[in-house]
Amino acid sequence: MADSFVSRTVDVTTGGRETVLDLTEVIGSFLREVAPDRDGLLNVFTPHATAGLAVIETGAGSDEDLLDALGTLLPADDRWRHRHGSAGHGRDHVLPAIVPPHATLPVIGGVLQLGTWQSVTLVDTNRDNPRRQVRLTFMGHSPTG
Repeated sequence: MADSFVSRTVDVTTGGRETVLDLTEVIGSFLREVAPDRDGLLNVFTPHATAGLAVIETGAGSDEDLLDALGTLLPADDRWRHRHGSAGHGRDHVLPAIVPPHATLPVIGGVLQLGTWQSVTLVDTNRDNPRRQVRLTFMGHSPTG
């Protein structure tokens, strides 16, 4: 049973363009504050109908490749029934079915356990809403010993 449950909402700005925003440092700061030397799970959730979370490599082109792939899968054109905002905005509402709005990740000794090149990112294709929230929730316990 968890002896620690801490949840916090972080406000982020994505700008007026499609973006993959790296949240790894923000998450690391949160864990250093609330979960030093603790083991458990971190849940990351974005409460938006037009954004998602992805664990990917960033900085080597993969983030742009992801946006290009989403552009191919979900073109920003007039095919969508959901129509308001920028052209193709309906596709932004389909995004969370492909890039889910949540991720649950292991934490050991207060450190997020990612692979060498992995980062936790907010994926936002909605150019109409530059202000986003991400909820970070740590559930865990102190190591026995």
